[in-house]
Amino acid sequence: MTAEDFKDRWGDHIPALMGARHHYAVLCPLVEKPDGLHLLFEMRAAALGRQPNEVCFPGGRAEAGESAVECALRETQEELAIPQSHITVLGQSDFICSQAGFLLQPVIGLVDAAGYALLRPSPAEVAEAFTVPVTFFQNTQPEPWHYALEPVVPADFPYEAVGIPADYRWARGNVDVPVWHYAGHTIWGMTARMVRDIVTSI
Repeated sequence: MTAEDFKDRWGDHIPALMGARHHYAVLCPLVEKPDGLHLLFEMRAAALGRQPNEVCFPGGRAEAGESAVECALRETQEELAIPQSHITVLGQSDFICSQAGFLLQPVIGLVDAAGYALLRPSPAEVAEAFTVPVTFFQNTQPEPWHYALEPVVPADFPYEAVGIPADYRWARGNVDVPVWHYAGHTIWGMTARMVRDIVTSI
């Protein structure tokens, strides 16, 4: 192995999350209503095997070679039938690095009136779609919940070989879980974190 081998492997590499198994993207859709801008959410279908009945933004796993914007727009069209041509991308906010080993990239987009009129949730994936005024999030603090990430170390870990004591203080973490309640819906977790980030930073 030579230095050239390392250059060939890493010279044009675009840094990403080390060990990430997947990359996901969601669209945070804004729609203009008479009382101002609203965020458009969906509730996942009850029959889905993962996270049924949870409130989220349209999105999903990126396909090979697909950018976050391309993924978010494609998934929105598949889930809500809003054509990509009716969405103006306004930017991308900070991504979320999940402890489950994936990156989630929010994409902020404005859905025009014609696109919103075409909204038809896919029954296989979406139970319903609804909007919440942006001012609600600006004027209402979420409930601040948290949970701890505690290391579970195997009993036979080679403490002596790596040179640390058996009572070594392993790094711990804490996950922020904001919760909003609006008109019978609960916006929480990563979706709420994205909302808080894109709304309160303005």
